[in-house]
Amino acid sequence: MRFLRKSLTGLFLLSVTIGLLLFAGMMVSNAYQEKVAQENRAPQGRERVYAVNVVKVEPGEVTPELIAFGQVKSRRSLEVRAKASGTIVQISDDFIEGGRVEEGQFLLQVDPTNAEYAIDRLTNDLRDAEVEKRDALRSLDLAGDELEAAMAQADLRQRALTRQNDLQTRGVGTSAAAEAAELALAAANQATLSRRQAVAQAEGRREQAETRLERTRIALDEAQRDLAETTLVADFTGTLSEVNVVKGRLVSANEKLATLVDSDALEVSFRVSTSQYVRLLDENGDLRSSEVKVDLDVLGQDLNSNGVVTREGAVVGEGQTGRQIFAQLDTAGGFKPGDFVTVHVRENALTEVVELPATALDATGQILVVDDRERLELVPVTLLRRQADTVIVRGDALQDRLVVTRRTPLLGQGIQVKPLIAGQPTQPEAPEMIELTDDQRVAMIAFVRDNKKMPDTMRDRILGALEKDKVPSKLVKRLQDRMGG
Repeated sequence: MRFLRKSLTGLFLLSVTIGLLLFAGMMVSNAYQEKVAQENRAPQGRERVYAVNVVKVEPGEVTPELIAFGQVKSRRSLEVRAKASGTIVQISDDFIEGGRVEEGQFLLQVDPTNAEYAIDRLTNDLRDAEVEKRDALRSLDLAGDELEAAMAQADLRQRALTRQNDLQTRGVGTSAAAEAAELALAAANQATLSRRQAVAQAEGRREQAETRLERTRIALDEAQRDLAETTLVADFTGTLSEVNVVKGRLVSANEKLATLVDSDALEVSFRVSTSQYVRLLDENGDLRSSEVKVDLDVLGQDLNSNGVVTREGAVVGEGQTGRQIFAQLDTAGGFKPGDFVTVHVRENALTEVVELPATALDATGQILVVDDRERLELVPVTLLRRQADTVIVRGDALQDRLVVTRRTPLLGQGIQVKPLIAGQPTQPEAPEMIELTDDQRVAMIAFVRDNKKMPDTMRDRILGALEKDKVPSKLVKRLQDRMGG
């Protein structure tokens, strides 16, 4: 009996041991199959969300700005030319390249000797002409007196003839006496005629003297003008350029010596296309006095000046297109004639429009806006202006919409995005935290430790998060997806 009891006990223990071994083997086999199945399971696909820069738009009034390139010119520019030929004997210290001169200031003088000699000669000729005129007047007066005496004598002869005729009629006088009186009257008339001729000659001499005197005065005035032309003065206040004279140089008449430029009266000339020119006209078709701003970039130091459009070119010009516009500058501001500048012209204001970056508009005239579900939507707009890196558009239902500022090939209709408003700082959202049960925590920790493909740094970070009281819900969901439930 004792042997039988011990045999049965041993048989029972052997059966229990074999059962436990089989159970353990089944558990190991199931765990291995589950691990293999989990590694071969494809990860669940998630929709990708793109972060995009957006701007909140509000239609309003925008003043477009026309940009063109032009050249600064002076409204007053004068070529300084020699009025007389000769040697330069005197020159101003300011008559140099870039010299600043005032209106009426002395510039230079050509040798005036010849002109002075001519004035001296003509002055003496003028004196002679004056003497000749006085002599002619005296001669005319004397000739007049002689004419009066001759006329008086002829009158006496006429009375004597009348008396002799009267005596002869009464029979007292003789024919010889009457004939003698008649001959005396004829001689008196002849003398009167001679005196008249002398008076006429005296009048002609007087007129010749007056003509000579006037001619001499004109010649003297010309000589004085020639003398004045030997001296050059500045016609207006300005700056000298292209100066090519020195003291002692021989110059010829009308030779260019320099150019006087009024550096305070500047304007800018620029050319625009015909379509741009039309936008600068008013309702009557006349050029508006639009405001302009002129910029000159000098190694990062900009020179700026404001102005106003004053006129337009009369003709297009051979080989040219568009229209030439002139704008008067308010202040010189460091500008010089010949500078090539950038001109900004203010156009008429546009209403109910939106100004966007040029990258927000595609070639088909559409923009991307973010709807209420944070998905992209295509909205057609009308392009009104392109200026620099921006565009001015007009469209329907754009009030308070979020417009994508930069189009990329990855963005399109219906794609979910995360809008980033320009100028508004983005703060990371706090992750949602949940509490785990002990069984969930142990299972997740064991799964993470058994994952040999996970980097050590990531494993340590995840294990540290699982050991806390609350764990991010996204981490829990990701681990559950990997564990298969």
